[in-house]
Amino acid sequence: MNDILIASNIMALLIAGHDTTSSAITFVLKYLAEFPNVYNEVLKEQMEIARSKGPNDLLNWDDIKKMKYSWNVVRETLRLMPPSPGTFREVITDFTYAGFTIPKGWKTFWTPYSTHKNAKYFPNPEKFDPSRFEGDSPTPYTFVPFGGGPRICPGREYARLEILVFMHNVVTRFKWEKAIPNEKITLKLSPIPINGLPIYLKPHKY
Repeated sequence: MNDILIASNIMALLIAGHDTTSSAITFVLKYLAEFPNVYNEVLKEQMEIARSKGPNDLLNWDDIKKMKYSWNVVRETLRLMPPSPGTFREVITDFTYAGFTIPKGWKTFWTPYSTHKNAKYFPNPEKFDPSRFEGDSPTPYTFVPFGGGPRICPGREYARLEILVFMHNVVTRFKWEKAIPNEKITLKLSPIPINGLPIYLKPHKY
């Protein structure tokens, strides 16, 4: 590997590890502000965990495993607003699909929206509904915010940990509302509210 290729790979890791997670966290905050009933369920779950801890205790892996509803909220967020809008793939061997011959070397653009918004796999696909992740897992290769197969994101478990720890700390301390109710979404490397999702934080009164 030459210096340019090394630098390119390092930049890809930095962007993949930062922009994607910050985008996911931003949209978690957005949806929790828009759906008070979902926020209240997340708060209930996170406060049960908080009350089980001592004043100086940190979260541990057992606590993360208890955040089942919170993780469903994250997964529904990732379904509607996957941090990676897609990527180019190159066909490595000739194959036939649905009567069409796809030649080796053909470049295609893959996007998770192709299944995330497909009513066959996710009924009423535009609706924000964390309960769709209760029970059985989605059909394989239909929910793919981290990709799938041999190229699945190696940081997916780290991302889960990072997002849930963030949720715990912010939800147990604050409620919030959006400063710009109808803020538009733009797409750069990841989807992001055009003004960065300014919010009004309201500390809980215990």
